[in-house]
Amino acid sequence: MELLSATPFVLVLVATALVFDFLNGLHDSANSIATIVSTRVLPPRYAVLWAAFFNFVAFLVFGLHVAGTVGSGIVGVDIIDDRVVFAALGGAIVWNLATWWLGIPSSSSHALIGGLLGAGIAKAGLAAVVLGGVLATTAAIVISPALGFFLALLLVLAVSWTFVRSTPHRVDRLFRGLQFVSASAYSLGHGGNDAQKTMGVITVLLYSHGLLQGGFHVPLWVVLSCQSAMALGTLMGGWRIVHTMGSKITRLTPMQGFCAETGGAITLFLATWLGIPVSTTHTITGAIVGVGAARRVSAVRWNVAQSIVIAWVVTMPVAGLVAAGLYAASALLPN
Repeated sequence: MELLSATPFVLVLVATALVFDFLNGLHDSANSIATIVSTRVLPPRYAVLWAAFFNFVAFLVFGLHVAGTVGSGIVGVDIIDDRVVFAALGGAIVWNLATWWLGIPSSSSHALIGGLLGAGIAKAGLAAVVLGGVLATTAAIVISPALGFFLALLLVLAVSWTFVRSTPHRVDRLFRGLQFVSASAYSLGHGGNDAQKTMGVITVLLYSHGLLQGGFHVPLWVVLSCQSAMALGTLMGGWRIVHTMGSKITRLTPMQGFCAETGGAITLFLATWLGIPVSTTHTITGAIVGVGAARRVSAVRWNVAQSIVIAWVVTMPVAGLVAAGLYAASALLPN
């Protein structure tokens, strides 16, 4: 295995990357379980078990296109070294912990990408940036929640029309069962897209040290380690953010929860297939707002949604600035 010939500092960085992945699962567990918990289809302790399982098995469903994008499509592979990885992870972890503590559903994904950009630019200037990958990722900041919003909105309208003659009790009972399916699909999408970002960081670190044989590829042990860390983080549950996502934005019924999760899952499946690292937080928030707006515009607490959007906008710059500062500080240390 590649780690057998790695230096102690590389081992520390791999462990730090897995800590970030764990915190990603902790921070983003709300993405997978908020709707199914808020609709009381599952109690929290069972919801996190359900989500963690599908987070873990996601690697069996999806390819590793997102890992390739993060590993080589944000900053140049030749720019990556130990200090860049350390600073990027540090910037992302600081932002994740701050927003988790405040209960703000920000994007772990964009925190990591912002960290990579901040550290890479601190080392080599703008020449470090892989423009195509960054443009696709930043475009997804707008596209993924918008797509989640419209898909969820359309699903609510379609379901409402289909079951217009059904009793509320029958609809509620049916969609309580269907929410198990939609929550599973969303958790698969979450594990498939988010865990791959850390895979990309670890892989490019190994590649920069010449520890990969056969060119740039993601070793199986990296895949299993990252999926496990993500699943363990999800098991811990980000309860502060669950409350924000599940009830502060808008109140959800099982039918609306199903539509939000399904719209979000379709968006994540598409992005993961295309190899675009999107924010699962942005996606499910857009979908939840969509189902609320389908009921009536006033059903959405727009002041809460506005504060979430502000957090989205500042995530990459703040994580990037923290990472740049950490890179500058690490440069003062002896080699």
